[in-house]
Amino acid sequence: MRLLAVTHGPLVGPELFADVLAEDGHELREWEIVRSGAPPGDGYDAVLVFGGKQNVGEERDYPWLHDEYTAIKRWTEDGTPLLGVCLGAQTLAHALGAPVTRVEQPLAGFYETTLTEAGAADPLLGVLPRSFDALNANGYTFAIPVGATELARGPVNQAFRFGNAWGVQFHPEVRRDQALAWFAAEGRSLPKPLAELERDLDAKLPAWQELGRSLCRAFVERAGASA
Repeated sequence: MRLLAVTHGPLVGPELFADVLAEDGHELREWEIVRSGAPPGDGYDAVLVFGGKQNVGEERDYPWLHDEYTAIKRWTEDGTPLLGVCLGAQTLAHALGAPVTRVEQPLAGFYETTLTEAGAADPLLGVLPRSFDALNANGYTFAIPVGATELARGPVNQAFRFGNAWGVQFHPEVRRDQALAWFAAEGRSLPKPLAELERDLDAKLPAWQELGRSLCRAFVERAGASA
């Protein structure tokens, strides 16, 4: 399969997902929309949209966000399998007409997350346990779009599905150094000291990455079934 990864900077790439896709013989093209503008409209079996420091509502500073909303609308309308992660989930929600708002306290680290009944039955989220600790790194959250199905709950909305598109607030693709770089950049707004977050990563990241691998493979399997 040929997959397109839309990214928003050097620290928010496909990471673990890129490894999984390469191991399984798939082709992945990274498209940094910040520098390259509107992503290609066709030629790919599925799309991944990853995170970033930017936010919905900051279009004056990041005008390429409009290109992303337009591309997401096109992909959702034509049924292209799509997985949005963190900012990618927020731009998906916004493109579907749902509010994206700032949270009172930014999230950084692992948070208890629970699948809804629909999530447990979902071909993608259903590969995860009914309850798990999910790694979050975000200062904004999305509402569940009209017509979408809520799949997971946590301290903020964690996942939804709209047709052949999924949005997850948590980061299933993350690596240790990548997450630490995000947390270090947040400085005093962190919910706990950086050293404590680092200990949490060392304790919980290996199991979380196994779930991330499973989620990536479930997405590709679903995309293949939709082809």
